[in-house]
Amino acid sequence: MHIRGDHAELVVGGRLDVRSAADARTVLHSAVDDGAGDLVLNLTELDSWDATGLGVIMGAHRRAGRAGRRLVLRGVPPQMQRLLVATRLHRILAIEGGLAADSLPRV
Repeated sequence: MHIRGDHAELVVGGRLDVRSAADARTVLHSAVDDGAGDLVLNLTELDSWDATGLGVIMGAHRRAGRAGRRLVLRGVPPQMQRLLVATRLHRILAIEGGLAADSLPRV
């Protein structure tokens, strides 16, 4: 996993999972604490995430809210969009441009 950027936009790449969660949490919390306005997480380089990685994202979302900021997800890969829909987190998280129609559940 790698994260690069500043307190306004971070690019997250690789795997966000149990092995990388502690490092990712530290970087995200620092970015939230050190900035103002929206914090954009660009996920276009993210290969995968597990429940722990998703928990890190949710923790950063809550911390940003307490700091008067908003966490915005950009470039969410389709397989991760489906997970956000399945867990209904797409209703809570700010996702730039919304989700692709094919990621929504079929009725």
